[in-house]
Amino acid sequence: MYILFEWGRESYDRKFDDKRAHDETAQPDGGMVMASNGVLDARDRDAMLGRLATERFDVLVIGGGITGAGAALDAASRGLRVALVEARDLASGTSSRSSKLIHGGLRYLEQFDFKLVWEALHERDLLVSKLAPHLVKPVSFLYPLYKKVVERPYVGAGLVLYDAMEGTHRPVPHHRHLSARSALKRAPALSADRLAGAMLYYDAQVDDARYTLTVTRTAAAHRAVIATRVSAIGLLRGPDGVRVTGARVRDEESGREISVAAEAVVVCAGVWTDLVHELAGVRAGYQVRMSKGVHIVLPREAVQADTGMILRTEKSVLFFIPWGERWIVGTTDTDWSGDRAEPTPTEEDVEYILSAANRVLARPLTRADVIAVYAGLRPLVAASGGNGSKPTTKLSREHVVDVPVPGLASIAGGKFTTYRLMARDVVDAAVADFDRDVPASVTDRVPLLGADGLAAVQPAAGRLAEDYGVTRAAVEHLLGRYGTLAEEVLNLTRGDPALARPLAEGHPYLRAEVAYAVTHEHALHVEDVLMRRTRLFIESADSGTGAASEVSSIMGRLLGWNRRKRAAETRRYLELVAAEQTVPAAAANPESPERELALAASAAAG
Repeated sequence: MYILFEWGRESYDRKFDDKRAHDETAQPDGGMVMASNGVLDARDRDAMLGRLATERFDVLVIGGGITGAGAALDAASRGLRVALVEARDLASGTSSRSSKLIHGGLRYLEQFDFKLVWEALHERDLLVSKLAPHLVKPVSFLYPLYKKVVERPYVGAGLVLYDAMEGTHRPVPHHRHLSARSALKRAPALSADRLAGAMLYYDAQVDDARYTLTVTRTAAAHRAVIATRVSAIGLLRGPDGVRVTGARVRDEESGREISVAAEAVVVCAGVWTDLVHELAGVRAGYQVRMSKGVHIVLPREAVQADTGMILRTEKSVLFFIPWGERWIVGTTDTDWSGDRAEPTPTEEDVEYILSAANRVLARPLTRADVIAVYAGLRPLVAASGGNGSKPTTKLSREHVVDVPVPGLASIAGGKFTTYRLMARDVVDAAVADFDRDVPASVTDRVPLLGADGLAAVQPAAGRLAEDYGVTRAAVEHLLGRYGTLAEEVLNLTRGDPALARPLAEGHPYLRAEVAYAVTHEHALHVEDVLMRRTRLFIESADSGTGAASEVSSIMGRLLGWNRRKRAAETRRYLELVAAEQTVPAAAANPESPERELALAASAAAG
């Protein structure tokens, strides 16, 4: 669902270096046309920048979060020439710091936002069943009940409606009523005191950063040009001084500035949207209000349960989300007016989450249980000129599209779950005044990379493990992250068997995933790998610092880094962790042997 303010305020409906792992087609300017497998090789970056400077695009997307990635795929799959620029790394903002759920939004039923819930449930089922079954997977949630007479019929009626909105072709089970005894069997961590029973229902979960990356690679498979660490610093105007005809961008790695010509510019900048509007000198029909969401990460043994859980709080809801051998617990929903790039969690945020969780747990959680803390920002939509008095928990999660001047379309709001609809709507708006017919969106019929043929590859996990000399668990881990592309990762171990070893003890990631991040996923820095291509930043007690030196070494061999550059990359990551973890995880040991080793290696080389 969206509101569209058009210009004039008229609304309308709408091995490595010597052998590349992908095919390339030479262009007169020396650039490369992306092959149909959507490879984003970081070593091809100069060629991509050359294409930005010399080609004219139908659509230029600013922003590499999930909405921008979705817009790039939507436009490219319509046959349009598309480029996407992102000032930092793909999914470096909100799209790697979410609750990692694909869900209808049960609590929005209480706000009578039925259309939003219906759309989200439809999208959830589409992703689980057709578009991304390797990435989006069903997960159960237990909703404990404490007021038997009142709560069960009330919550039950909501879940009946929730299930009914999905229709008959559903990839997840219907909800169930549980007795108190059955609830405690599923979740022994719950306190039996006052527990009257529970409801069990299903939604889905996803690695948000990996999903965003896969959408972007799918766009590249449809010939979109993708450039990261490239900032938009201004908009280009046509002869009339009004119509936007592209953007002036700066390569943040070299400082080089480039003019990118495009028939339409689409702004998918999330919490930076208002700043882009100011840069363009335009006034949009909405403003973005930032809401901070904080999550904590716990070891799985801290909460004994075989299902996720959802609790009602005085402000909103609290999720216990299974995440491999860990739990993600959150979230908060508070106003934020600080640094857009690095929102900081506070001790008060952590204590709020722990306190809310401990209301229902038999063994209270303590600060010592917390492995990691992370914060993200929601770009919620507020009316232009509003006073901002409404709590962020009450602001709509619907999205808004605006065309403030010809050639410029922007979007804000929405949910990760409904990104595909958001992308469709903003591309529709961007191409509405093209002087030719543009096909309608087809992304509801375009599976993401790694999805096609998944059912035939999954049974072959044992054979792949034998063929490549790795454990079956390692293959299953790769299938759950790359789908049918998992063998591309395993193939890297043929040239270097050391890449088949684990990257970090106690975690499933292989060293081959680091090399693949460079050769296929456009990773340019150590942080790109440890924060987003893998999730060691939030999953390990040392925030991935113990693996930083090894990551830098693997990347350095591929990207031609000398010893000093490798040490600088390691040091940069350690400093970034220190800055990000302003509320340090109590379970982490800042003086761990692994961290000390990384610091020593960095200092020796520096």
